Amino acid sequence: MKTRYSLSAPCLLLILALNVCATASVQKIGQDLYAYISENDASANSTFLVSDQGILVVDTGLNLQEGRKLLEEIRKVSQAPVRWIVNTHYHPDHRGGNRVVGPDAVIITRIWTRWRVLDLQRKEDIRNGHKSPPEYPLNEAFHGELTLYVGGHEVRIYGTGAAHTQGDAIVYFPDLRAIATGDLFLNNSCPAMDDGDLENWIVELNRMLVLPLEHIVPGHFAVARKTELEHFRDYLAALRDQVGSMYNSSFTLEQTKRSVKMTGFNDLRQFPQYEATFADNAAAYYRQLASKHPPRP
Repeated sequence: MKTRYSLSAPCLLLILALNVCATASVQKIGQDLYAYISENDASANSTFLVSDQGILVVDTGLNLQEGRKLLEEIRKVSQAPVRWIVNTHYHPDHRGGNRVVGPDAVIITRIWTRWRVLDLQRKEDIRNGHKSPPEYPLNEAFHGELTLYVGGHEVRIYGTGAAHTQGDAIVYFPDLRAIATGDLFLNNSCPAMDDGDLENWIVELNRMLVLPLEHIVPGHFAVARKTELEHFRDYLAALRDQVGSMYNSSFTLEQTKRSVKMTGFNDLRQFPQYEATFADNAAAYYRQLASKHPPRP
């Protein structure tokens, strides 16, 4: 998006949203595998895989309070230490609980995500006039794909390239037929778009859809099946086609926002306070097109 802050505007709104005290739901979605569904819209879902040797957690919530709520639910299942944390991208609602959920854990991120988080921390330190503890003291940064084995379960961590952000990751549990998508997928909702790449985002969703899947843990909202993932993919594809046609017809940004019609997708929730509406999504893709293919005079 053209509006520039140290974080994206949707991300800042997520941080400033009311931190609703609600009881999250925990669902067992496979042997040793659990989905933690946050009931605070400003905080992300999590996924955790338990073993006697240690626990792997995907995303940790908005802040220390949300992290404590997650850890409390994990402790109802296992007392093993949290040894690995995967952050699917840099937004604070997915990594704000890292320190409390796994203070001694190795945090696994994309190389771009690690760079982005450390750069944001450096800028925050400059503003505050002091140096804070490093956010990633033990960090495994990867490019492409990383495979772990936790309690006999294979865990495949894929880097997607630019999609929702410039550095997204998904976590696939092949023997359990489950996947944690981060914000590459929101169940029954419009996304809040960062400076990613909508076209590649659709490609990555198509790659997910060919995997054997029974449970899909989205970045926010309820656990889904392939039907919901396909619907979300179809929405992004329809958005791509409409906005692309308008852009090629020399529509202005404001004309495009007013003209986009997402017929067949009115069931998707829209959140103006998070810049997650049809018009917001159209504007985000329009700006991506303008950066790739500047209009001719």
